[in-house]
Amino acid sequence: MERPTKEQVSRLPLYVGLSLADIDIIETELDAVNALKELETEICLGFDTESKPIFRKGQTSPGPTLIQLATATKAFLFPTKFPFAISTAKAILCNPNIQKVGFGLKGDKKELRNKLSIDIANTQDLSVELKNLVGDKDLIGARAAVAMVLKSRLGKGAQRSNWAQYPLQQHQILYAANDAHSAICVKNHCVAQEHIVDG
Repeated sequence: MERPTKEQVSRLPLYVGLSLADIDIIETELDAVNALKELETEICLGFDTESKPIFRKGQTSPGPTLIQLATATKAFLFPTKFPFAISTAKAILCNPNIQKVGFGLKGDKKELRNKLSIDIANTQDLSVELKNLVGDKDLIGARAAVAMVLKSRLGKGAQRSNWAQYPLQQHQILYAANDAHSAICVKNHCVAQEHIVDG
């Protein structure tokens, strides 16, 4: 297994992850209760956050506007404009019995701590794991990892969109959910292939 070139990635089929029917957006307190019930029984979840992009030098990030958690079959999006969405996401993120896996988690962890007072527990940064696995000098991001492990091309169309606007648009919902979903799929595939030691 080795890091693919940009040309190799561009020739791969698009990553087919979750559809809108498989994505729950936590917009009411009942949504939050149901999400907590579903997620607290999991042992490992894909994880990511989205923040409003910063285009001017010197601007500071307002912090994550969305927190995403995904199982192998479903994603949950927590807009941080709702206090109950933050508290539910926090309950899962701080639970040491549930592993959270993702790519380039250092920034996410810092933002969650500084802006939302969330100290995320039990994480595994797949960027670091895959870098060590293939002996690369650089971290391996989500796009390269999905190409390497799942032989698919992760769409990045909504990456720089305005995550502060609400409600989210369909392409943003799909992008955000599948960023977290691709992480759990990469993890599960690697564990099945015994490339990455679980935990």
